[in-house]
Amino acid sequence: MTPSTARLSNRTMAFILAGGRGSRLHELTDHRAKPAVYFGGKTRIIDFALSNALNSGIRKMAIATQYKAHSLIRHCQRGWNFFRAERNEYLDILPASQRVDEHHWYEGTADAVFQNIDIVDSYDIDYVVILAGDHIYKMDYEVMIREHVENGADVTVGCLTVPRADAHAFGVMATDHSGRITDFVEKPKNPPSLPDNPELSLASMGIYVFRWKFLRQLLMDDAHDTTSSHDFGGDIIPTVVRNGKAMAHRFEDSCVRHKADAPAYWRDVGTIDAFWKANIDLTDFDPDLKERVVRHVGGRYDSGRGRHSAEGPHSIADRLGSEESGGGLPKEKPESKGLGLPTAGVGNPLHEPRSAGFR
Repeated sequence: MTPSTARLSNRTMAFILAGGRGSRLHELTDHRAKPAVYFGGKTRIIDFALSNALNSGIRKMAIATQYKAHSLIRHCQRGWNFFRAERNEYLDILPASQRVDEHHWYEGTADAVFQNIDIVDSYDIDYVVILAGDHIYKMDYEVMIREHVENGADVTVGCLTVPRADAHAFGVMATDHSGRITDFVEKPKNPPSLPDNPELSLASMGIYVFRWKFLRQLLMDDAHDTTSSHDFGGDIIPTVVRNGKAMAHRFEDSCVRHKADAPAYWRDVGTIDAFWKANIDLTDFDPDLKERVVRHVGGRYDSGRGRHSAEGPHSIADRLGSEESGGGLPKEKPESKGLGLPTAGVGNPLHEPRSAGFR
């Protein structure tokens, strides 16, 4: 392949932040972290980020865990065990383990990556995609990575287009006409609008693309900053906005849709109401959230390249009732059963925008 046609995802890793406590989900997170909560039957919330990465061509992934991680670790070991080191494929689970010193667990989202710098170095990658493990959406990260490289950006931030009246619940980007981020404001009372539409704003999705060498130095500097909270949204991104080139990537440009006119679907299921609504969305006759399945078949996996064909089940609800999936809700040991991995495309996002935290 020439440099213009080679997939950049081959030189990229996905670092998934999955240590969120999820306290607003109440009893649902009494025994597991928020990313490990079931969604749409026997799918887990984290499966969206993992499936997006896999279907984008990324074969090197790491999951940082901290809060009540056993259910999540067991799910990844049993449901995502088809990666093969001989093909340079890796899925590493990185529990907080005081790797820097004996006094500190993960102190923030950026610190979770910093404490595993040596592991990321061992992946021998050029780019890293930082993902939250607790959102429901379907996206091709390759599009965002390529845009990052073409723009010569230091960081590219995945952004939702939301009504300006609702943007106060998000971290909001102010941009110029080229898409360069000129300011980042956390939950502003007077959100900045789009340059071309005063009724809309750009809200952060908690998805960031960096060149690894650049991010590595940022993390080293941040770790020695005693005033930092060691958080991507609170510290790392504002630093790049002030001192480097930060670009906004609109979710509409890389959202994977089941049909051309489908809305771009993204949900943060961080509250009981939001979680319930997103699950009920699946019961629509023609749900906006469509699935694609990654199956492990005969020692290999099928990443579902024909995922939008007319054949086969079209929704998670269809799959849960199919003979192949076993049908019905999960029983005694759901992690040991075959795993259908979803993703999707939909309308107005709910207003719970934060990345998985480590406090």
